[in-house]
Amino acid sequence: MAAPSTYRPAAGTIPVAPGVYRFRDDRGRVIYVGKAKSLRPRLSSYFQDVQNLHPRTRQMVQAGASVEWTVVANEVEALQLEYSWIKEFDPRFNVKYRDDKSYPSLAVTISEDYPRLQVMRGPKRKGVRYFGPYSHAWAIRETLDLLLRVFPARTCSAGVFKRAAQVGRPCLLGYIGKCSAPCVGKVTLEEHRQIVEDFCDFMAGSSVTFLKRLEHQMAEAATQLDYERAARLRDDIGAMRKALEKQTVVLAGDTDADVIGIAEDALEAAVQVFHVRGGRIRGEHGYVVDKVEELTTAELVGQFLTQVYGEDEEFEEPERRLLPGAGVIVATSGSDVPREVLVPALPPDGEAITTWLCTLRGTNVALRVPRRGDKRALMETVERNAKQALALHKTKRASDLTARSKALAELQEALGLEDAPLRIECFDVSNLQGTSVVASMVVFEDGLARKSEYRRFAVRTVDGQDDVASMHEVLTRRFARHHEPEPDLEEATGKPRRFAYPPNLVVVDGGPPQVAAAQRALDALGVHDVALCGLAKRLEEVWLPGQPDPVIMARTSEGLYLLQRVRDEAHRFAIAYHRQKRSKAMTASALDGVAGLGETRRKALLRHFGSLKNLKQASVEEVMQVPGVGRRTAEAVVSSLTAEPAVTPAFNPSTGEVIR
Repeated sequence: MAAPSTYRPAAGTIPVAPGVYRFRDDRGRVIYVGKAKSLRPRLSSYFQDVQNLHPRTRQMVQAGASVEWTVVANEVEALQLEYSWIKEFDPRFNVKYRDDKSYPSLAVTISEDYPRLQVMRGPKRKGVRYFGPYSHAWAIRETLDLLLRVFPARTCSAGVFKRAAQVGRPCLLGYIGKCSAPCVGKVTLEEHRQIVEDFCDFMAGSSVTFLKRLEHQMAEAATQLDYERAARLRDDIGAMRKALEKQTVVLAGDTDADVIGIAEDALEAAVQVFHVRGGRIRGEHGYVVDKVEELTTAELVGQFLTQVYGEDEEFEEPERRLLPGAGVIVATSGSDVPREVLVPALPPDGEAITTWLCTLRGTNVALRVPRRGDKRALMETVERNAKQALALHKTKRASDLTARSKALAELQEALGLEDAPLRIECFDVSNLQGTSVVASMVVFEDGLARKSEYRRFAVRTVDGQDDVASMHEVLTRRFARHHEPEPDLEEATGKPRRFAYPPNLVVVDGGPPQVAAAQRALDALGVHDVALCGLAKRLEEVWLPGQPDPVIMARTSEGLYLLQRVRDEAHRFAIAYHRQKRSKAMTASALDGVAGLGETRRKALLRHFGSLKNLKQASVEEVMQVPGVGRRTAEAVVSSLTAEPAVTPAFNPSTGEVIR
């Protein structure tokens, strides 16, 4: 890795104008693209002392070998150029959005002479109009089957279409009235295209217009005594209404908006989008992103908007500009940009992004955060979907055998282990200002949680808030019998003793102090066959014993993802035990010292009233209803719980003052 000072631009050569910059590595590959309102302060921030940089930024500037920039007129141009460069160079240090699943869409191949309606997955194609996406392919086929009787457009493949034209006989759909059979000339090219355009307009939200038109035609047919045609139109109207019933009205009828929700953790984020057209949810889309760099929610929103809505710029065809559609992703410029974009947080360059979206759409676009009402309620629904998508993604990733194998191999390489860490134990300490100090041990085998092996510790010898000493005690207790032979208990019962299986890797939640304490405990016990590392939560750094610098693993690393899961599970388990201990301590301390109230009666009181809060609100007579509690004891309980608590002076160590 090169030192950033070796390629730092000369002082005063960086302009103060807005622009876009690129970092390149020693092979000339673009590794990062960014934009700035003023290039000089932004680029200068990369060339300070690398120890002051965020680890991911530090890794990027150390991987770079040169930096270059382009000056633009304003922020909107910077936004457009940044997006173009990201699409062109695909830099490895930029955030990349990917679909969390392959959603099917209803596609219309409008670029063909005889457009075809079909189910389509994968990336968007030029000259294809997309409706959806749908969560299931059967939902598309069910909707299409209902609408083909009203809009009998072609659905067959090119081979079937060509063969039918050669033999002069249509397929089954042509005979039953669900295709207008353009292959054999039942309708002309212009008539078939009009059917397809009507279908697109209906899917785009013009449903009321078509329903009124069919109702008018049905009335005319009935007036002319053409009852067969009137019955057919009646059935068509029923099919259209049945298709519309599948789409729930969630907002006002003229609402045209995309609602974006985000759920994130330190390594990944899930973005969920609901497409609302005509007040109805016409589709949804999900993305999962690896957070290669440290980003706030607002910055994630900004990058998401530019990358997702910017995808259509490459398909710009002004002569074939299509109408914006209902949950539609149209492969033409700006056609899928709605009138309103609802986001959880406004991006830092919100004005520039709004201007750019207006340019794509051709009319005004509002970018806002919903605060109240139906739109806020819908936003909360979208955010819940994003949280579920992130949890599902993590579950799938954790259950993926290939990903788990890769994670263990990466840990073996990064930590310099002789073998892959098939059994990992992680320890975490939890306390509240030095009270109710507890610790947890969680176990992962082959990359999966082994909950039957979890253990929890009540720290005994440490007084106060000393995580380092607590970690030393817990590791000492865990490995005290590491070298002892198996006890007779296993032979008698067939059950292994506690801690029967030594780990390949011990992970502690914390940095160098916690790692050093754990290593001292292992050394004192003569344990030298177990690897040790620490994971610091703030910067996701991996620390090894005796090493002055951390091991920086790539943000997209499966190994780092596994360490984070292990650490988070240990933290969750420790917090749960700490809350349990604290709750018991609070209850016990409130009833301690009450004359005539022992452990049995204390439990009986809490069981009768359900909680200490309810007991505090009880009268003497109500307390006396508990079996074994007389008037004198009841009066003592009520008096103890309703007495004015003593005010303990607090000491401010920075000023030396006593705060009352």
